[in-house]
Amino acid sequence: MTLYVSDLDGTLLDRSGRLSDRTRAGLTRMLDEGLLFTVASARHVSSIRHLLGDLPLRLPVISTNGACISELATCKHELVHAMEPALAQEVFALIVRLGLTPFFATHGPRGDHLFHIEAQNHGQRRFIEERIANRDPRLCRTERLQDELIDPAVTFVVVDREGPLQALEAEIEARFGARVECHLADDLYLPGWFWLTVHDRRATKDQAIKTLAERYGLHEREIVVFGDQINDVGMMRAAHRGIAMANAIDELKRHAHQVIGHHDEDSVLRFIEADWLRSQAA
Repeated sequence: MTLYVSDLDGTLLDRSGRLSDRTRAGLTRMLDEGLLFTVASARHVSSIRHLLGDLPLRLPVISTNGACISELATCKHELVHAMEPALAQEVFALIVRLGLTPFFATHGPRGDHLFHIEAQNHGQRRFIEERIANRDPRLCRTERLQDELIDPAVTFVVVDREGPLQALEAEIEARFGARVECHLADDLYLPGWFWLTVHDRRATKDQAIKTLAERYGLHEREIVVFGDQINDVGMMRAAHRGIAMANAIDELKRHAHQVIGHHDEDSVLRFIEADWLRSQAA
């Protein structure tokens, strides 16, 4: 039996960032029949739960770009890969030195938090407003970000124009190299604005899928993944079959075994339905 793992934004979700009724119904039916399916997203598990709701996943979800493996129903983490404190402090200092303002997520004895100061640009305001609308329980406004790096940092997110973020990414890679994982991508829902995410080097979707498969006795299963963005390249390379969306970036398509339809056409569902039927008939 195959294990299917899908990215969310730009892949499983429609253009409004929601799970369509058709995809929800189709996945629910196949999951009830025994389909092995989960998601791997840059989103926190609380956001994934808000979107997927009562979808009957039997497997945990991969959240925060692979930094966490989390139970959907409770939002409890089975695994968290956070940065070493000294590394997080250095990354934060570099971001600030270049005149940029990060959001950062932490995990520790106090739980999960997402810290921010007052929005500095339209992209940041949109980031905050979306999390307020989704009732993100982590969101915490503070006057001094530097005072909040107490618990281990799971991710930094910097929202700005492409040029400044390209410069920041180059500085981070030059200074920290393989100690961190960086992804620069455009905001799918707000053209002209970009996100740079920074994680611990162990926080990748492909590593999380491998860990999940080993923990749940699925390491000998065929793995099929779906994606559209730069943070999906690693899992696309590692999977038995990597499926890119028609709207995916060109770099991802170069690593894909197949390109299917647009994310707004229930294309992931259509692919899995056809694949599932073939496997059931075999």
